[in-house]
Amino acid sequence: MYVCLCKAVTDKAIRQQVAEGATSMREIRKQLGVGSQCGQCVCEANQVFSEALSKYAALQISCLVLTETRPAA
Repeated sequence: MYVCLCKAVTDKAIRQQVAEGATSMREIRKQLGVGSQCGQCVCEANQVFSEALSKYAALQISCLVLTETRPAA
């Protein structure tokens, strides 16, 4: 789904930036240009970013827990 029509930014692109290490909307704006034109997309972009960041953090934590609880070979 397009989040920012002005810059043709999709929710998938925002999620990809989070997966690549973006940790703030400032980074997303710098990389993708989202919210830099008319500003109508800022709320939706922030929501997509926040959800992606939460899911990615939860995934990282569960992977960390799995690697710490595995018995040594």
